[in-house]
Amino acid sequence: MAITIMEAGLPMKHAKHARRHRSRLGARVASTTGALAVILGAGVGSAAAEGNAGGVAPMATTAPLDATEAPGQLTLPAPTGRYGVGTVDLHLRDSSRMDPWVPGQQRELMVSLWYPATNTGHFPAAKLPVSQQVLPGGVTLPTTAGHIGAPVDARAGKLPVLLYSPGLHGHRGQATTLVQDLASRGYLVVTMDHTHDSSDVLFPDGRHEVNLMPPGSKSRHTIDVRAADTRFVIDQLVALSRGDNPDAENKQLPHGLSEAVNTKRIGMFGSSLGGGAVPAAMQADSRIDAGANLDGQFFGTSINKSLDRPFLLFSSERHNRDTDRSWARFWRHLHGERLDLKLRGSGHNSFVDHQVLFRQAPGAFGLTLPQLDQILGTIDPNRSISIQRTYLAAFFDKHLRHRSGHLLDGPSRHYPEVDFIR
Repeated sequence: MAITIMEAGLPMKHAKHARRHRSRLGARVASTTGALAVILGAGVGSAAAEGNAGGVAPMATTAPLDATEAPGQLTLPAPTGRYGVGTVDLHLRDSSRMDPWVPGQQRELMVSLWYPATNTGHFPAAKLPVSQQVLPGGVTLPTTAGHIGAPVDARAGKLPVLLYSPGLHGHRGQATTLVQDLASRGYLVVTMDHTHDSSDVLFPDGRHEVNLMPPGSKSRHTIDVRAADTRFVIDQLVALSRGDNPDAENKQLPHGLSEAVNTKRIGMFGSSLGGGAVPAAMQADSRIDAGANLDGQFFGTSINKSLDRPFLLFSSERHNRDTDRSWARFWRHLHGERLDLKLRGSGHNSFVDHQVLFRQAPGAFGLTLPQLDQILGTIDPNRSISIQRTYLAAFFDKHLRHRSGHLLDGPSRHYPEVDFIR
């Protein structure tokens, strides 16, 4: 199922009704070609909210799309930092681990590195990392602000690392709006595809790997797999910082990249189930200094263990530790700096690129305006993105760069949409 409402955080007495409503909504909005499932990363949060992380449901049909209401080319908001943005994809092969979803196969991952870059005009702009770039009605997915292989801007100095994990069955490009902005502010952001969990992973040899998780897979197991993936990726970044090339094809790396990686300062964030995986990754790897969860429910044993490192909870309007017992339980085990923020007017899909892409071309996604408000909330997408960029940067600036401001001290008159849950 491609589009779902957020169940994580709903009181238990409402969960059954939410699942029934989700099924009706999903049947109305799924794409006739399957392209919607690919770009969305089917089921961002919904299956996770039920504790299962199984396969994608069959696509349902909808009425013909009205392409006249949609632009030919979708766009993403430009980054706001002082630097240009470079990007490079890496194919990583873990020789010490077998794939948890495909017996007998070695674990392989695709990741993208985003970083401050110079001379970007001489390098092509990257597309989103999905196999289908054109949606029904002839609408084309956006080109990113990242320039493939551009040299690292030495003025940015050593780059703190941020790792990003997407929602259930999602792909590593789902939060490009946030990712490329953080890179423009001087971070090395590493976005991860979790192979055979993601609905769409393209490898350099032309392989197209899809979601192969068995129906009924438990979210706690999915999270453990993602924690192991994250630890492996950090190991590869350490090798990169020492001058090694971790790419399986030994591709040419951007000039200055090895010298710029700072694996002594690492943060992690994720959306939906990717955010729910952050505590498990932090428990499994002490090298992660700070974590942030963008509206994801928690599963597994990691939330019952003490964590003494900074953590940010950032929720949609209807999901918080007051309504999600997993958040309340995790909150009690946080012994470092902890923040619980709620974004008024937002929905579960406000924390990924859907918030801006859907509203540009609802017809291309088979959505009506009332459905958009249900899926995304009522907050203006550009305002939502601006707020998220500002608070994420402030959190990681404080804990990875030791740049303390006052934004995280309490409510701000500049951002009245953000509630601090005490």
